[in-house]
Amino acid sequence: MTATRQILDFAAVDHVLPASTKAGTLHLLGDTLAIGASGAASAAGQSMMPALKGWGIGADARLLGSEDRMPTPSAAWFNGFAIHCLEWDAVHEPAVVHAMSVVTAALLASADRMGGCDSEQLLTALAVGVDIASGMGVAATGGMQFFRPATAGIIGAALAVARLESLPAERFADVLGLAYSQAAGTMQAHIEASIALPLQIASASRAAITAVDLAKAGMNGPHDALEGPYGYFKLFEPGDISLYTKNVGAKWLIEDVSIKPFPSGRASHGILGVIDNMLRDGSLDPAMVQSVDVAAPPLIHRLVGRPYKTDMTPSYARLCLPFLVPLMLRDRMIDPRCFTAAEFANPALAGLGGKVTVRIDDNSDHNALAPQQLNITLSDGTQVKRVITDNLGSPTAPMSDAQTKAKCDLARNLASNDCDNRIFDDPLAYATEPR
Repeated sequence: MTATRQILDFAAVDHVLPASTKAGTLHLLGDTLAIGASGAASAAGQSMMPALKGWGIGADARLLGSEDRMPTPSAAWFNGFAIHCLEWDAVHEPAVVHAMSVVTAALLASADRMGGCDSEQLLTALAVGVDIASGMGVAATGGMQFFRPATAGIIGAALAVARLESLPAERFADVLGLAYSQAAGTMQAHIEASIALPLQIASASRAAITAVDLAKAGMNGPHDALEGPYGYFKLFEPGDISLYTKNVGAKWLIEDVSIKPFPSGRASHGILGVIDNMLRDGSLDPAMVQSVDVAAPPLIHRLVGRPYKTDMTPSYARLCLPFLVPLMLRDRMIDPRCFTAAEFANPALAGLGGKVTVRIDDNSDHNALAPQQLNITLSDGTQVKRVITDNLGSPTAPMSDAQTKAKCDLARNLASNDCDNRIFDDPLAYATEPR
């Protein structure tokens, strides 16, 4: 049996989620919907509305965090953009895949056009889709050139939608091939900190719906889309898919997904998490911080080691550790409403930001986010040193109840006033019972 066939069988067969998997999936669904509602109401989310109006309105699927409705593919597009645009969405760290984003965005639109769905079926489809998208990242053996959350995400999302909409198992190969045929997303957007990053998540969410619709209409897709001579692991990135399929179904990968405590690039959360914990327990006086030095794997430097700029954009700031560290020290939180031109030019933030150094260590793992070494110099000459092996919000370094509440409260505060409160109070009902 080929690895591709193993994935297709896993996507289509009946599953009963273990209690821990079901609980984790529900928790991640709530987290994803909450940050999606925040993103929908943000300046970035609202800036997409003029373009969306031309794609049809008043149709069969809700826009996350809004009362507006649009055709299903367009709703999936907006959902994906809203979930990722604040850089607050959950990520499978070993895979370097924001698997929840694309899969949730597509499934939410799919459930809406069905007029609702069974809650168990939605949670299972979500867990399956996240597993496949994360598994493709786990199978990667090189650094990212294409934006893996989109290119792997579309595969997991399309098969999750096919499952939720009860397509015959024999059509899943076509769905996978049609999704792969639309896969896109480049790391250039990340390097330049462009708003095109959430655009790539959005496009993958829409294309997942499109792949299912085309398969329903009878269109076939390439059936060797992952392992073929021009398949995913030949063109998009090197990999060994057996690294995933040899254990597929043995452990649900959604249980390994990390939640982001802060609306910033995940690569910033090791440092920000340690600072947040020290501020909360009183072991660090922010007024005494003179400089911050970070020695980290190449991926950390690549993703968030960019220099402070007084004329940066919000997209750049979310991925700029020299801005995020001073902001955390000043406000004891990362509030996306502070990502403004006035704050970027703030002399106090810029002054300390110029003293935040991110250096590359000798780690040879292209996908590693840890370990990192943090060295904070205080005004009295004291050196505060920490070795970071786990990023806050990961399964091995879970957020405290206070940190979880702080994230939920901020997300609710950022969401639109007319947002359906079930997003925060009963996310499963929101996802499965459109009204």
